[in-house]
Amino acid sequence: MEAVQNLEKAILREESADFLKNIRLVEALYKEAVFLGVFPPQDKLSGLDVDIKIARVINSVSKTS
Repeated sequence: MEAVQNLEKAILREESADFLKNIRLVEALYKEAVFLGVFPPQDKLSGLDVDIKIARVINSVSKTS
């Protein structure tokens, strides 16, 4: 496992971030989501209750744990 992590780190050090490539990727994912009908959500508040529960659990955990 450590060898894989070292390989990943080496690859990341050699590759530089390509901002324009990343923007094109995000735009393509957005267009696909719209095409599939999953974005934007019909109900803007759908899933909000789950997000609130997750936030409460995360915020209740001690920062020193």
